[in-house]
Amino acid sequence: MLVDSPTSVGARHRARRWDLVAARFPDLARMEVVDLGGTAEAWRRAPVRPARVTVVNLFEPGEADEPWIVPVTGDACAAGAALARAGRSQRYDLVFSNSLIEHVGGHAQRAALAAEVRELAPRHWVQTPYRYFPVEPHWLFPGLQFLPMGLRARVAAVWPMAHTKPDSAAQAMSEVQWTELIGVAELRAYFPGSQVLRERALGVTKSIVAVADGS
Repeated sequence: MLVDSPTSVGARHRARRWDLVAARFPDLARMEVVDLGGTAEAWRRAPVRPARVTVVNLFEPGEADEPWIVPVTGDACAAGAALARAGRSQRYDLVFSNSLIEHVGGHAQRAALAAEVRELAPRHWVQTPYRYFPVEPHWLFPGLQFLPMGLRARVAAVWPMAHTKPDSAAQAMSEVQWTELIGVAELRAYFPGSQVLRERALGVTKSIVAVADGS
C-alpha cells in the first residue's frame, strides 16, 4: 500500500517525480542519459524514454535486450572509469541519479559522486530522501535516522515494513551503516550552482533534488 504496488503512495510520488523530470527536460526523448545507481528494469517501467540510457550500478544494473538501455556494472563514484572499462562513452547530455547519494559511504564518496556527475554531463537530476522528513524512507520507521546506530540496527532487524528484511543482525547493521541521509545544505555544497527542488508530502519536504537543466 505504501511503497510497491502501482496504486501505492510511493508509486504516486514517483509518477509526480517523472512528470517533473519531463517538465525540466522537455527534450529528454532526444538525450543520451547516464543513470548512476539505477536499473534497467526501472527504465522499462518509466513513463519517459530517452534516446538511450546507460545504467551504472555497482551490484545489479540488470539486463537489457533493448538497444536504448545499456547496463554497466561499476561504481558510480568512479563512473567515468567504469564506463571506459566497458567501452562506453564518458560524456552524456544528462546525469540522472535517484536515491543513491545517501548510500555511497560517507562524505568523501558523496563528493566523488558529485564530481563524476559534473564531469559526465552539463545537466543533472540528483534526487535523495530528505534527512529531516519525519519517517525514514527505507524502513518506514518514524525518526529512525536520528537514533543511535546500535538502536537503528536493532529496529532494522525486526521492523516489518522495511523494503527488504535482513537475514541477520550483522546484515541489519551493515544496511543502516550504508544509509546516511543528507539535508539541503549538504546537497547544495555537493552541487554548487544547481537549483535544489523540494518534493513534498502533506506539505512537508520528503526528498530533495539537485537540478542543473541548462537554463
